[in-house]
This record gives sequence, structure tokens and C-alpha cells, in this order.
Amino acid sequence: MKNLIDIKDLSVDEIQELIKVAKDIMQFPEKYSERCKHKKLATLFFEPSTRTRLSFESAMMELGGNVLGFSSADSSSTAKGESVSDTIKVVGGYCDIIAMRHPKEGAPLVASLKSDVPIINAGDGGHNHPTQTLTDLLTISCEKGRLDNLTIGLCGDLKFGRTVHSLITAMVRYKNIKFVLISPEELKIPDYIKEEILDKNKIEYVETNDIEEHMDKLDILYMTRVQKERFFNEADYIRLKDYYILNKEKLEKAKKDLCILHPLPRVNEIATEVDDDPRACYFKQAKYGKYIRMALILKLLEEADWYEYR
Repeated sequence: MKNLIDIKDLSVDEIQELIKVAKDIMQFPEKYSERCKHKKLATLFFEPSTRTRLSFESAMMELGGNVLGFSSADSSSTAKGESVSDTIKVVGGYCDIIAMRHPKEGAPLVASLKSDVPIINAGDGGHNHPTQTLTDLLTISCEKGRLDNLTIGLCGDLKFGRTVHSLITAMVRYKNIKFVLISPEELKIPDYIKEEILDKNKIEYVETNDIEEHMDKLDILYMTRVQKERFFNEADYIRLKDYYILNKEKLEKAKKDLCILHPLPRVNEIATEVDDDPRACYFKQAKYGKYIRMALILKLLEEADWYEYR
């Protein structure tokens, strides 16, 4: 595998390999401290990011490598009119691997067709976010001990939420997965996700606008923010942004071992009082992201015997 553009680029076995290596890195970080010595990662972020960009950079540094790149389109030659293809061809000459985020869906795929080095899709519009999905899978594996036999609640912006779309695509390949899709009418999961992924794979799911209705059945509750940057009408954003606010009261009927996830950044959708609840896993989730990205970088660079520690 040369690139990671879509979570479907990875087989279930490859995902399991990455999870095993990530867990080994967590347990024995010293074994990996120079695995990417003299290697360079370019982070090309045409859209703002904190966790994803910094976790990629931290991942490469902890592998002994170096980092270069930019954190907004305004600070790149894109502001002068340079095409993504040209940027990729140029930057590929300066590095060994590229992590790219772009507001246009499909831009990382286009980049991968022009690149001489591996491309990692770090998020493209409302489409895909495969490394967040790998982070989510590692988190669930660590916190629940399994990736099958789970009822997963997805709450908030299910229309534009690329993290939600990628997670559904990944989880339908595991046994006995059920979804509770919680959103206002305007932000329901797109029909193509229901038809091409859920229905096609015969996955059981329900749609609701009530966050408490199925709370007692959930093993995972995946909260998402309403994304201002995806709205054309600010009035619609203001009307919907606080539609769901998870607090202690709403968790009263939840399972004792519920795992609460959020790709972050959080705005108002999880009250800060929930942070001290042992079921709140979203800050641990952000940290897990570094380890899975370390494993992915090793795999894509085909470092000698990267899989030695599976």
C-alpha cells in the first residue's frame, strides 16, 4: 500500500496490524525512537487543524524523523494560484511522505496520482478522514477490548461529519455492529451512506433526534460538533449548533462501561462536567491518535521489518 486516501484502502487484517503495532509503540516506545531517522514528513494543511497536524508531527518526531510544511493555504503558494498537483510534485522532492488536509473532497486522491511519495489523507471536506478512523478504532480496541458486538451511537452533524462517514465505513466490516444515528432532520446521515454502506451490508440501524431515547443500549457514544465551516447560511448554523449538549443528566441511564468519544474540537456539545466521568475517553482518544499515526507512517514508508513487533 503506497497511500492512505480512504479507510477502505486498508483491509481488516491491515487495520489489525496497525493496531497491534500502535499498542506495541505505546508499551515499548524506545524500540521505535530512531526508526525514521533522516526521514521527513511534510504536513500540507490547506484547512485549519490542531490535533491532526500536531499528532502527525509528534508521531514523526517520536520516530526520530523531521517535519516540514504549512498550516494554512494562505501561507503556501496556493495563495498565488499554484495548483495542488504542482504543490505536491514540488514538496515531494523535499520529503519522504506527505500528510495532506484539504477542504475539497477528492483533493488527496488527485495528489496521490501526482505524487512520488506516499500521501496520507488527513481530511478532505465532508468526505473522509481515515486516520481519525484509525484513531477511533484503536481507542475502541483499547477501551472496550473488541471491535465487534457493539452498539454505536453517532450524535450531531451526521451530514457533513467526515469522521462519522469514515467510522461507519470501517465498522460495518465487523460482526454484530448496530448504529443509533442521532441528529436533527437537517443534519441526517446522507442517503448514499445508508444505501451503499449500511443497507448494502445489512447493518441494523435506527434514526432518531432524541439523544436519550436509546442511551441505555449504547456501548459507544460518538459525539460530533456542528461544523460552522460547512454551512452556507449562518442562521442555520446558529439554530443547530447547540441542538445536543451531553451532560451528566443525559448519562443517567447509560451503561457503566459506556465509552464517550469525540474527534474534537469540542464546542458546546459535551458539557465540561462530563470530563471527570470515567466514561469520557475523548482526551485519551486524541493521544491514541499519535500512536496509530506512528504505526501508519512506518507501514507506508515500509521501514524494514516494521511489522516485527506485531
